[in-house]
Amino acid sequence: MPPFMTSAPGKVIVYGEHAVVYGKAAMAAAISLRSYLLVTALSKSQRTITLLFPDIGLEQSWNIDDLPWSTFSQPSKKVHYYDLVNKLDPELVEAMQPHLSNISPKVSPESRKTHQHAASAFLYLFLSLGSPNFAGCVYTLRSTIPIGAGLGSSASISVCLSCALLLQLRTLSGPHPDQPREEAELQVERINRWAFVGEMCIHGNPSGVDNTVATRGKAVVFKRGDYNKPPSVTPLRQFPELPLLLVNTRQSRSTATEVAKVGALRTARPAIAEPILEAIDKITETAHELISASDFDTKDSKSVQGLGDLMRINHGLLTALGVSHPKLERICELVESAGVGWTKLTGAGGGGSAITLLSSIASPSTLRSLEDKLASEGFEKYETTLGGDGVGVLWPAVLHNGSEAESGEEIDQEKFLNAHGIDGVEKLVGVGLGAYEKREGWKFWSNVGPHVNSKGEQNPIGG
Repeated sequence: MPPFMTSAPGKVIVYGEHAVVYGKAAMAAAISLRSYLLVTALSKSQRTITLLFPDIGLEQSWNIDDLPWSTFSQPSKKVHYYDLVNKLDPELVEAMQPHLSNISPKVSPESRKTHQHAASAFLYLFLSLGSPNFAGCVYTLRSTIPIGAGLGSSASISVCLSCALLLQLRTLSGPHPDQPREEAELQVERINRWAFVGEMCIHGNPSGVDNTVATRGKAVVFKRGDYNKPPSVTPLRQFPELPLLLVNTRQSRSTATEVAKVGALRTARPAIAEPILEAIDKITETAHELISASDFDTKDSKSVQGLGDLMRINHGLLTALGVSHPKLERICELVESAGVGWTKLTGAGGGGSAITLLSSIASPSTLRSLEDKLASEGFEKYETTLGGDGVGVLWPAVLHNGSEAESGEEIDQEKFLNAHGIDGVEKLVGVGLGAYEKREGWKFWSNVGPHVNSKGEQNPIGG
């Protein structure tokens, strides 16, 4: 098997955070910051698997023959690639622990926890989908998504791992241009289900939204009325690609603390809090209607302004709920002064990140000036695209990169590991930014077969 790559995006909550906790709708969309996984097969005599994640300092190897196959292959425990797994088996989790206990003993407790979560997700998927006959491999991960910023980095990684292992099992035949939509849907859902298993290893009880966006791309509307059941998720395949400025406040925050704030306000002042939550729900609904309208056009400033105004209002309502932060308000102030777009917090608030939908009239010089101001005040900015592709495959790991050579450039482990920072990774293997800058070689299930819009109408490929 030649070296190959998988990739999946991060995500942002565009509308509806906090209201979604109380059964309202929220909208999440993919961003062009992504994770990339390079899979390199070893010789038959090398009976090891290695997980390399240099961006967080993780390097761990296991001898394939020493892994707890006997536990995972018990008739009552064995699962197949086509099975639906909606909870972790405690006995299987316990069987992995001796193989996780020696990971990164010299790093800080917080870093070690992150390493063990990543290794746990990888091992659970490998042992569930693989077999003792699996070939030795090196799985090398690079990510351009900030870790722990509420941008779906763990889900992106879980999707990359799920897709790679299913490809190694040869259970995925796509993506390819002639693939029927039904077959593509089946394969995408299979990747998504196993990515959710990886998310359970990391988060315990995830909503399933992050991995769904990372797998399918574009955007989804989700609602969870009963926390004993999975959320209702509606894919928005017609969600447009839009220019986005993402700013990380670098202010740590606790999701639980921010959720508790809203809960306390709702208990103390229900007559005030409930209408705010209802208004946020209406914002998500209105945004969905705008995007689904036949006359919505990303080149039309009024269409984009409609979405931007909803973002601005949504932020004001979240501020009224008490989940903003002075740093988030400062970002809003700087963007408003520059006149380049519409800004809101994304995720739990209390710090974390803000997103700005950029106006079509924002000049490059004004943007540069804004970005300089943000950097001077200690903020971390990323120019991204909202609503891009989901999971992708580069098979084999060869990119032409503008070269006229027929053979192209093979992406080997040394090149991948030596790519410096986000810019280096994107320059070497990035899928490209925006609808018209896709890189030759990468293929996506979201580009396969007839697309169906939110009204159930079929559209041409890429439509």
